Amino acid sequence: MNPVAKIFTAEVGGKTITFETGKLAGQAGGAVSVRLNKSLLFAAATMAAKPRESVDFLPLSVDFEERMYAGGRIPGSFFRREGRPSENAILTDRLTDRPLRPLFPKGMRNEIQVIMYSISADAETPLDVLAINAASAAVHISDAPWNGPVGAVRIGRVDGEFIINPTFEQIDEGDLDLRVAGTREAILMVEAGANEVSEEDMVAALELAHKSIQPLIDVQEKMRAEIGKPKADVPLASLDPELKERVLEAARPGLTDLYEKAPGLDKAGRDELLNKVRDEVVAAIAGEDEELTKHAREAFESAHKTVVRDRILNMGARPDGRKTTEIRPIWCDVDYAPMAHGSGIFTRGETQILTIATLGTPRDAQRIDGLSPQEEKRYLHHYNFPPFSTGEVKFLRGSSRREIGHGALAERALIPVLPDEEDFPYTLRLVSEALSSNGSTSMGSVCGSTLALMDTGVPIKAPVSGIAMGLIKEGDKYAILSDIQGLEDHLGDMDFKVAGTTRGITALQMDIKIAGLTPAMMAEALNQAKAGRAHILDKMMETLPAPRPDLKPHAPRIITVKIPVDKIGAVIGPGGKTIRGIQESTGAKIDIDEDGTVFIATSDGDAARMAREQVERLTESVELGRIYTGKVVRVVDFGAFVELIPGQDGLVHISQLDSTRVESVTDVADVGDEITVMVTDIDPNGKVRLSRQAVLEGWTLDEARERDKGGGGQRRSGGGDRGGERGGRGGDRGGPRRGGGGGRR
Repeated sequence: MNPVAKIFTAEVGGKTITFETGKLAGQAGGAVSVRLNKSLLFAAATMAAKPRESVDFLPLSVDFEERMYAGGRIPGSFFRREGRPSENAILTDRLTDRPLRPLFPKGMRNEIQVIMYSISADAETPLDVLAINAASAAVHISDAPWNGPVGAVRIGRVDGEFIINPTFEQIDEGDLDLRVAGTREAILMVEAGANEVSEEDMVAALELAHKSIQPLIDVQEKMRAEIGKPKADVPLASLDPELKERVLEAARPGLTDLYEKAPGLDKAGRDELLNKVRDEVVAAIAGEDEELTKHAREAFESAHKTVVRDRILNMGARPDGRKTTEIRPIWCDVDYAPMAHGSGIFTRGETQILTIATLGTPRDAQRIDGLSPQEEKRYLHHYNFPPFSTGEVKFLRGSSRREIGHGALAERALIPVLPDEEDFPYTLRLVSEALSSNGSTSMGSVCGSTLALMDTGVPIKAPVSGIAMGLIKEGDKYAILSDIQGLEDHLGDMDFKVAGTTRGITALQMDIKIAGLTPAMMAEALNQAKAGRAHILDKMMETLPAPRPDLKPHAPRIITVKIPVDKIGAVIGPGGKTIRGIQESTGAKIDIDEDGTVFIATSDGDAARMAREQVERLTESVELGRIYTGKVVRVVDFGAFVELIPGQDGLVHISQLDSTRVESVTDVADVGDEITVMVTDIDPNGKVRLSRQAVLEGWTLDEARERDKGGGGQRRSGGGDRGGERGGRGGDRGGPRRGGGGGRR
């Protein structure tokens, strides 16, 4: 007997979102399907029965499995099955993990696994926001202890009007793509791409988003009340409060002294002193007791956090001595890599990014094999975070989720300022290498990429800079920090990354670890970030104030040629033979779009010209009245056939081969000869009539057609004698005539 599903609905932005449970995955801790329009996403959340041994973190894993069957598609891989997660799937994992993680009890060590499947995708409804809601509902009704639920919405804006949960088409048309997740009381996560949206408009969108998630919170609370499992009583790792207090009192003098000296130290120097203070405190309290030593070290981390936060809130003293709005020293450089198409170095404090730009042809665009309508990307931003950037040694195991997320954020920040493809038909790949890291390499990548693009000569619409903001909050007292370094990120309550131009925001990412961030505080953080971005941008412009006027000599030049769609086959040729031949003979790379746009790429100007001429010859149409030099391809008694353009020839009648009488066609033209002719007629069936005599005599098209039609052309007399030229070369410039005035041969 089929189980009866429990159905719950919420109205959000005039659309019905349906939550279903009880029908699928009965052995999971919690299983929920969420439906919007014809898109359906399934999530299951399960907690291990026992804590994981020897870990000091929450072992939560979130995985979104992008199943291609959801869109009625077969995967394009060799094995025809889903393999490594796509970039979109990884970004959805991160987007879902970020609001879930802070709500689990501190000290929880039981493994929690959230797995999500795309069951149906209608190509109109984005799945990532559905994933957050489905995962939240699954965890909320499961036995896992959790301080949720969270709701999530997407906010777009088209023609100045906000849209809740817009379609892909509306997102493309609009100037804002904002995703927000939060609890009933506060926003926890923000991810946005924008086309230079103002700070005021962004705050208004965030307020609308938080208001819009309330029905989603309500429906999940209702689900919990009706069908939720009893929450398990799991052990929580915690420190003895008395030990924490002892360690804090013992550590405070040393930590205070350390941070009095900190402004003159770099990260390595501060870490060395910090480790020395920690070892002295732990040894004084724990002695040789290994178990107590372990707990004392944990208590020292808590003491360190308390001291740093107290100094910021009560003294306005940051770990490196800066004021709350102060930006670390910045220096930049460009054109560092001689053979790269463009390069930029951005260094802010101990964070350093080297970004390299490469230009490619449309053929180099990345094909997207996923469930979104996007089929390819012409702008790619890749971010690498090697272990030496933090002075560590680790195995290199490919791109991590963090690296993919940081690359996507920098990519999103720069897309709004890229030139239109029609004006700059290149594929662009930027690679940001994090060579040194102490705070916000993702925003450093935005700045380095702006410099690299301008060094390349890409005519960006405006330069983009980025900054990471932080928050320290205790009760009603708080401090917003500009340009946070790694320690402030680790010990603080917010990581708020903002990128944009002088006109507005292009990208935003926010993770908040606490409740109670008000719209007024959010607006203050955005405005403080705006001032910081302006300062950083000024420093960048000192190095390179505008895009270079031209590309580097070794960078490819792309010229475009528009050809009729029905001529695409002529350029490609059978099995691609023709286009390969052009590329081999010229050295140029050639791509053809379905609309007939031909892209010719090469750094050699002569090669580009040759390739263009060959393409145009293959695709041009014979024009009436135009003079061509062509090869004779066939000879018959009454004339010669001349190839004017590849694949099309015309007939020169024997009477039009010369200014004088011609006895035999081969007296004037034989197969393989090149002759110059005028097109005098193209009939409705496409047959072309030519005249060599018109070229020799210098006739206009009208004169040529008149002679050809009415007897002005070459004629033969009965006795074979050549008739005179009536009027000579002046007058009516009549051609040779037959004495008897017979018809045209």
